[in-house]
Amino acid sequence: MSSSRSSKNSARDGLDSRSLSYADDLIPAVEAVRTAREQAVLSGAPALSNGACATLTMLARALDAQAVVEIGTSTGASGLAFFAGMNERGVLTSIDAQAQWQVQARQAFIAERIPTRRFRLIPGSPLDVLNNLRDGAYDIVFINGDKLEYAEYLDQALRLLRPGGLVILNEVLWRNKVADPSDEEDEALIIRETLTAAIENEGLTSALLPVGEGLFVAVTAR
Repeated sequence: MSSSRSSKNSARDGLDSRSLSYADDLIPAVEAVRTAREQAVLSGAPALSNGACATLTMLARALDAQAVVEIGTSTGASGLAFFAGMNERGVLTSIDAQAQWQVQARQAFIAERIPTRRFRLIPGSPLDVLNNLRDGAYDIVFINGDKLEYAEYLDQALRLLRPGGLVILNEVLWRNKVADPSDEEDEALIIRETLTAAIENEGLTSALLPVGEGLFVAVTAR
């Protein structure tokens, strides 16, 4: 009886911050990814957590991804994470409005001897650039851009993905605001609306992973 009661209490209490940090840091980052993340912090650019980078690598490896789009290049940590799991002929198309961050990402890729034919770094408004990409041609679309445009990014991702492709949304727990229903900041509201749209889409099978600030992953129907 006491064992059953203890199990119920444990389930109700949930994981504490120490356990979540342990899970996020369990898989060590390779030096190049770690360096790119440190550079992001120094540059004031978005910096993915260790667990988020490990998850991107795992998902790219699981799909043997050959064509990946990312919205939000930052200084290259996410791109390097994808390259670690992609098919050796895979190509990354990365979009960011901040061209100076893409310069650093390019340097990081070249330092890892990734051939320039394997990446396209496109500066500019992501929504404008996405309109020029081909329907159904991509294995993964990674969304890590302006939270106020997440709904539009999701719509574009569903157009771009092949059957069985993955859309990944980063920071969907946004500063602990999304889980608080009383928080009505624009970013929190739009992320909630985007998640609801994805969950209600019968063509998607979804899960929310509590790594970093939350990764929402959904696979399209085959």
